[in-house]
Amino acid sequence: MSTPIVSVHELKVHFPIRSGIMGRVTDHVRAVDGVSFDLMPGKTVAIVGESGSGKSTTGYAVMGMQEPTEGQILIDGHDRARMSRSERMATMRRLQIVFQDPVSALNPRMSAADSIAEPLQIHGVGTARDRRIRVQKLLDLVGLPRSAGGKLPREFSGGQKQRIVIARALALDPQAVICDEAVSALDVSIQSQILNLFLDLQSELGLAYIFISHDLSVVRHIADDILVMRAGKVVEQGPTDDIFSTPRHEYTRQLLAAVPRL
Repeated sequence: MSTPIVSVHELKVHFPIRSGIMGRVTDHVRAVDGVSFDLMPGKTVAIVGESGSGKSTTGYAVMGMQEPTEGQILIDGHDRARMSRSERMATMRRLQIVFQDPVSALNPRMSAADSIAEPLQIHGVGTARDRRIRVQKLLDLVGLPRSAGGKLPREFSGGQKQRIVIARALALDPQAVICDEAVSALDVSIQSQILNLFLDLQSELGLAYIFISHDLSVVRHIADDILVMRAGKVVEQGPTDDIFSTPRHEYTRQLLAAVPRL
């Protein structure tokens, strides 16, 4: 058996509620409350639920953008909490994230090529020439012409911007990508194109995904396993086919009932 890229054990993220002049902690918001799952190489785990369910906070904790209150996050079998700063930097190369809004994810004053090359510069990867060649290959990989590299974000459509964001996420050759509502800000017709791109990249590069979405119909054809979250807890978890064919929890059935059908 191969080692999971990510193992999450009883993850909890609680935010304090303060009140009074002294700002004393009177309670906590349990944004994530006991979530566990494994992400295997080349597989996709989808985390679904409505707004406020804790799905994005779970992704941010895995990425290292949010400190857990309790629980354990293992990256390639190594406990993130015990990693040195250099080890955490190395972890960032193995894990990348694609956010919901490609407009806010891109610096409006940086060309597409500079945005894609930025992670390479931060991590000191290659020479300037090496980085230019890498950017050109990444543009090809996400279906954009190489001439796009010299353009600013305002010159692209929403779908093209998201392709640039995806290219930037792939710059450091990660093993896994966290997709936080990565298609929800796009038109329905563009959503399918980006989802197909994710599938093509997974097939070609062997990527694993944590795919966060409020929409079960979006994850049906991309996920191997699904976690259904509500109020910080996982109410149902299992293979995608089982979740869709025989949902056990009433909340899952409600989410499925809300999926539009032609």
